[in-house]
Amino acid sequence: LYRIVIAFNHFNSIVTITELLPDGTESITPQILSILANRNNTFFPFSCRGAERVLTDDDIFMQQVEKGISHCARGDVFQIVLSRKYEQDFSGDEFNVYRALRSINPSPYLFYFDFLDFKLFGSSPEVQLQVGDGKASINPIAGTVVRSGDPSTDNKLIAGLLKDPKENSEHAMLVDLARNDLSRHARNVKIDSYREVHMYSHVIHLVSTVSGELEEKDRLYRLFADTFPAGTLSGAPKHRAVQLIDQIEGKARGFYGGAIGFMGFDNTLNQAIMIRSFMSRNGTLNYQAGAGVVIESKPEKELEEVEGKISALRRAIKQAQESSDRNNGASLLGEKQLKEI
Repeated sequence: LYRIVIAFNHFNSIVTITELLPDGTESITPQILSILANRNNTFFPFSCRGAERVLTDDDIFMQQVEKGISHCARGDVFQIVLSRKYEQDFSGDEFNVYRALRSINPSPYLFYFDFLDFKLFGSSPEVQLQVGDGKASINPIAGTVVRSGDPSTDNKLIAGLLKDPKENSEHAMLVDLARNDLSRHARNVKIDSYREVHMYSHVIHLVSTVSGELEEKDRLYRLFADTFPAGTLSGAPKHRAVQLIDQIEGKARGFYGGAIGFMGFDNTLNQAIMIRSFMSRNGTLNYQAGAGVVIESKPEKELEEVEGKISALRRAIKQAQESSDRNNGASLLGEKQLKEI
């Protein structure tokens, strides 16, 4: 048993200290409290430089959506996922943004990778592929509505989302695509759950789970390759959708829509899709969001969906700067008090 357990609840900003105190021993909890109360810690500031840049403006993005709708109408694809990029210059430590993001938008996959020349970090709600105990599963997320901030209004939005023909058509296509991808290697492929409502900080999603059975001889890298990229980030049919994305968006997506996680020697795998994520390089934060386009799509609604998804990232940047400003003020006050003593 551990003598001391310090549990950090990042969502509620609460620290719980539990101490196992054998007879005749003196508690060290007061020392821990003293350390935690010490404000003279190293301060790592963060601040934005200039305004956010949107690399595809509203009008151009809606024109791209119109092109996607045209390709759906011609039968080139049933669905295509189109996205747009954002940039924000900064100075200081971007880890502050990650700390803000994980509290604002808690998700199943939280990650921060420092590759020296660049950093990747995020709070992704969606699995790319998960394998364990002879089972492979995919969790397609498709069907989105922006949250209102009011519970009763959100309930009405959920009811509307579940009845929306466009959102449900999009979801059904991507569940079928997940089944087809898994069926190339797995047996007894089935839908474990369908159109479950998942609530996140700024949006509401419809989520399904598709799974299949694997044999020990199955090669994880081949299964992973045949299910990548996710249909929820490309479209259906996947190969043609990716070709059209390259033509319409005109710029490589980079990290966005990629996967991050692990592949084990014990035939296990867990990979998250890189959405609700940042890449930091040379003092610039890069981030991106997209929307699924089908024949029933409305360009202004797809723009609204993208903005809803990106709002959690914007809020994380804003909160990181505000927190940095407060900490800097507290640090300056502490220095003043020390000089007065």
